[in-house]
Amino acid sequence: MPRSIETHLTNEDKAVEGSLRPQLLKDYIGQSAIKESLTIGIEAAKKRGDALDHVLLYGPPGLGKTTLAGIIANEMGTHIKVTSGPAIEKPAEMAAILNSLQEGDLLFVDEIHRLNRQVEEVLYPAMEDYCIDVIIGKDSSSSARSVRLPLPHFTLVGATTRAGLLTAPLRDRFGLIYHLDFYNVSELTHIIMHSAEKMKVEVELDGAKEMARRSRGTPRLANRILKRVRDYAQVRYDGVITLDVSVEALDLMDVDRLGLDHVDRMILETIVHKFAGGPVGLDTLSAAIGEDAGTIEDVYEPYLIKNGLLMRTPKGRTVTDAAMAHLGLHSSRP
Repeated sequence: MPRSIETHLTNEDKAVEGSLRPQLLKDYIGQSAIKESLTIGIEAAKKRGDALDHVLLYGPPGLGKTTLAGIIANEMGTHIKVTSGPAIEKPAEMAAILNSLQEGDLLFVDEIHRLNRQVEEVLYPAMEDYCIDVIIGKDSSSSARSVRLPLPHFTLVGATTRAGLLTAPLRDRFGLIYHLDFYNVSELTHIIMHSAEKMKVEVELDGAKEMARRSRGTPRLANRILKRVRDYAQVRYDGVITLDVSVEALDLMDVDRLGLDHVDRMILETIVHKFAGGPVGLDTLSAAIGEDAGTIEDVYEPYLIKNGLLMRTPKGRTVTDAAMAHLGLHSSRP
């Protein structure tokens, strides 16, 4: 089965991604409302000589959450420590990370919704009062007691694709909460042209627009597509990415005019052919196509729903008439 261009990252992909990431807010393209709010918050915090309030970034993968965390650290002139929810298994591990921070440092926790409850509870006093509670005396010969240790003022930046899975006590402790939305074609074209300049690739505007249209509204995917189309242009043509080169390369990559890849179309076609257009439950759909339910929900569904190709109903997933038309099928609905 062909793999999705969205989910399969090589080490080279990751290296290219890192080199193309902007370092400052002025270089960050898109998400203008978030940029303006962050600019005000960062400037105010720097004038007070204080740490920026804790930040929660949520939205589909590939929209720039990790990039924004790095930018915040650069703008604040502080160090950033990076970890993820699944990587921290015990409260003591989180306490050790917090205790290693310096004044004003930024702690970035990716997939923060996957922190277990005991680890999460360590964050409550840390975020609110800049301290941690340490339990002393657990053996039978002495009674356990809690000692509160102070922490330097720091900024926690949490990133998640599933904000609904965050507990209310954790979510309420974030002062700045931002939802990153899909990018439009104009913004993605700008990103592709900017990345092409860094990569020393010659791209015509029409070629960049075609890549942008098929990038699923996602900068990460736009940069990955640019790299693959660059390879195609260098091997089959003279290295210049024109409209025709973009179309040929993207068709070869099995990315259609709406940016749907093999897995996207398989999801829609499976619902149509095996479940009469739906509704069908997520777990049933997952078993039918052999794809992880979480991947379907986090990676594929948001874009399909955003473009009116799929609906979530109380009974399950249902394809729309627009999806039927895109697949070249006729709707049997009355």
